Amino acid sequence: MSQLKKTVGTAFAVAGLGLTLSAGSAMAQEITYMCSSDGNECETAREIFDRFEKENPGVTVKIDEVPYKAILESLPVQLSAGTGPDMAKVTDLGGLSEFYLDLTPYVDKKYWEDSFGGTLDWYRKGPDDDGIYGLHSQLTITGAFINKTLFDQAGVDVPSPEASWDDWAKASLEVAKKTETKFPMAMDRSGHRIAGPAISYGAKLFGPDGVPFLVDDAFTAYVQKFVDWNNDGTMARDVWAGSGGSSYQDASKEFINGQLVYYYSGSWQVAKMDDQIGDGFDWVVVGSPCGDGGCSGMPGGAGIVGFSQTEHPELVAKAIDYLAQEGNYAEMTAKTRNIPAHLGVAAAGVDYEGASAPAAAALNAWGAQVGKVSPIAFAYQGYKNNRAMFNITVQRVTQAIVGELSVDDAMTRAKDDLAKALAESN
Repeated sequence: MSQLKKTVGTAFAVAGLGLTLSAGSAMAQEITYMCSSDGNECETAREIFDRFEKENPGVTVKIDEVPYKAILESLPVQLSAGTGPDMAKVTDLGGLSEFYLDLTPYVDKKYWEDSFGGTLDWYRKGPDDDGIYGLHSQLTITGAFINKTLFDQAGVDVPSPEASWDDWAKASLEVAKKTETKFPMAMDRSGHRIAGPAISYGAKLFGPDGVPFLVDDAFTAYVQKFVDWNNDGTMARDVWAGSGGSSYQDASKEFINGQLVYYYSGSWQVAKMDDQIGDGFDWVVVGSPCGDGGCSGMPGGAGIVGFSQTEHPELVAKAIDYLAQEGNYAEMTAKTRNIPAHLGVAAAGVDYEGASAPAAAALNAWGAQVGKVSPIAFAYQGYKNNRAMFNITVQRVTQAIVGELSVDDAMTRAKDDLAKALAESN
């Protein structure tokens, strides 16, 4: 029997350990979960919450599935206006912390601390905060996918795990030229996505006192290279230049359609690749290119949180705690093709039942990348004002790509933007 089947069978025995909720108080209560999916995350949550509803008569968990942009742009506005959902799947972990419901009074704190370790800090308001606020449902890491079939057709060797960004650019251009593929390389339009490459180039982002400065010589050097690549055809320019402000844009469609050789995105794309590419071509995870700062991607992912404005805090906590129980968490991880943040599930191993051979290989490859992540990247992911830094990066780098500003001017503006953002935050 697989570990997943064993652990799912125990879910019902442990799900109630975190808290108890009387049948009377649960009657005719509805809570709303705002969710976005890279693949089947919302669908999987629905399956598990269906069991939760059966175990708690009168309780309804309504899932409001929305585009990822709505989570980034609309949810903060709703929360500020007091009109947000009861709970949501979020990626701006620290930036929304002022709105989170503290689950501590309703859950087994020791179980959560033993199971989720350091990811709990990403949801807290600061070093003195020891509350339980978020279930890290998707541990992710950024890095690259390649279309291995195109490399084979072109007769070009895949660069080594220690290859630099220049090595990958050279190889991708050669493959694209020989196979007449439209785009050699692409990177998601995201300040989070470009951070790992900049750190690998040697960017420090923070001073010794922990205060962020974002831009230094190494950061500027990578941005200059990235801008040049967007304007000489190495990078798919419209991914960044085709949007304004801090809007997110990915290039998964181009990769899935076989129009892209090298795609820098992250582990959350595995389920989509597995589902939509099928046997169309061989796709492989190759991690992050190397530089003076190492071979680092950015850790991150999504977490499920409750909000303090909810009228049903105990029920929200119970619903999230139900997802956190080992069997349910293992099921969620396996079905959504994600890397587990639950230490017990990770130690036992996940049986990615039904995953194709490429998907299983990709998930194992992503797991191997976690050890290469720079401490700077972990600090950046946990920093409470990182969303402001990500947005500044996207806006100013885009202005350099489209020619509104030189790279040097864009980086000067970025430093000024950060100073203003920190002043407002303080």
